[in-house]
Amino acid sequence: MRALFIVDLQNDFLPNGALPTPKGDIIIPVLNKIMDKFDFVLASKDWHLEKTSHFEKWPVHCVQNSYGAEFPKELNSEKIDKVFLKGTEDTDDGYSAFEATNENLTNFLRSNDINEIYFSGLTAEYCVKQSVLDSVKNGFKTFVIKDAVEGIYQNVNDVEDAFNEMEKAGAIILTSDEI
Repeated sequence: MRALFIVDLQNDFLPNGALPTPKGDIIIPVLNKIMDKFDFVLASKDWHLEKTSHFEKWPVHCVQNSYGAEFPKELNSEKIDKVFLKGTEDTDDGYSAFEATNENLTNFLRSNDINEIYFSGLTAEYCVKQSVLDSVKNGFKTFVIKDAVEGIYQNVNDVEDAFNEMEKAGAIILTSDEI
């Protein structure tokens, strides 16, 4: 079985959000187009408390039950089979989807015979990268859909460096047309 995994495609990470990716919205049509190619569509959400030490490093974003923490209305979110919540505790930054607190992602994947994971989402240099690296470490065949991932671009080479690091770790980088 194979799964599309959408990392943190939430309103606060879109261009007008609290912690924006400059072009984060361009991946939505790509995702809507490819969702039906997978046995499962899974997603993660940053799900932060109103007050957390995480906000000492970052602007306030993706607060539990807020508009900013929701999926954008343009995303066909009704096709998402399961959402994994991360960053839910004060001491939990929740960069990786494998740190989900509502359900153990590794156990879910194994119990559903999912052995291939295709990652997409926001942001390339943080949450996507950590999720991909953890997927490889956990022994899953791991893919990154390059045209379905965007970054914050705090530094000019951050996104390119993230893709290089994911590939070096063992992830296969491809485009949505190659699926």
